[in-house]
Amino acid sequence: METKLTLKLKSSTIERGKRFAKKRKTSLSKLVANYLDKITESDKEEEISPLVKSLVGVVKKDKRGWKEHRNDYTDHLIKKYK
Repeated sequence: METKLTLKLKSSTIERGKRFAKKRKTSLSKLVANYLDKITESDKEEEISPLVKSLVGVVKKDKRGWKEHRNDYTDHLIKKYK
């Protein structure tokens, strides 16, 4: 059974959606329906494999940020290629 749904969206969003749907030879309604089906198809949490469970906690989280790691690597490369 299909039921009509009214959504309030910015007109620019609707126009982009229509263009997107047209490129894919479908309707905006079908795009929205497919999207809702996809994001709601499985509410259950995905099962974690035994291998992944065994690896949890093996690597300790470093409190430094990505910039510090980048700087360390840059220093390493400078020393290596001197």
